Amino acid sequence: MTTDPVLALHNLTFGWTPDTTLIDIERFELEPGESVFLRGPSGSGKSTLLGLIGGVLTPRAGAVKIKGRDIVKQTSAVRDQIRADHLGIIFQQFNLLPYLSVLGNVTLPCRFSKQRRARSKENYVSPVDEAKALIDHLGLPAEIVDAPLGELSVGQQQRVAVARALIGGPDLIIADEPTSALDADNRDRFIELLNRERARFGTSLLFVSHDGELAKHFDRKADLMTLNRGAEKVSA
Repeated sequence: MTTDPVLALHNLTFGWTPDTTLIDIERFELEPGESVFLRGPSGSGKSTLLGLIGGVLTPRAGAVKIKGRDIVKQTSAVRDQIRADHLGIIFQQFNLLPYLSVLGNVTLPCRFSKQRRARSKENYVSPVDEAKALIDHLGLPAEIVDAPLGELSVGQQQRVAVARALIGGPDLIIADEPTSALDADNRDRFIELLNRERARFGTSLLFVSHDGELAKHFDRKADLMTLNRGAEKVSA
């Protein structure tokens, strides 16, 4: 019995206007538990590609399959649910909600996904218990759970964003330039921490960055400029 890739892109094309093409990928797949470093310079379409994978953007043609299910063929509501159930996303600016506590931010995905909430309860009794365990694993003090975000350092906010992405054991974590504000030492430590934590869940990782020096931390590396079949360079 074969296992579907966690992520599969087939003959995927996208352009912001009919006469331009920003994304043109014949085939890209990411296997269960695999970590992949995807490099792309500014303007290569990294953010656009992540929008396509998350179902926020609709391609001109082609397939975006999450666990064998083509999200392009689904309604917007179903795409939203697939994203909530299967994807954990670490944004470049973290996108934490300032009106929620640390605990509220970390448990947020379980409010939108019954599947992740059920996984959390299987392993940790409740999402709150899992959130506290993740906070501990990520080296944050226990008392931080009730703290407002304004009291956290950038590094602490970054780890809260990781905990939010990991909770409920999503199948794939997408990290969009999450180390751009860190120096080299903290950057490497952060990636090692992220890899350690997602490996505990068997979660796949697609880490997107312009910095090719980071590739050493991942199972495999890919280059968006190489994947793109002659796509024009347009600002992402």
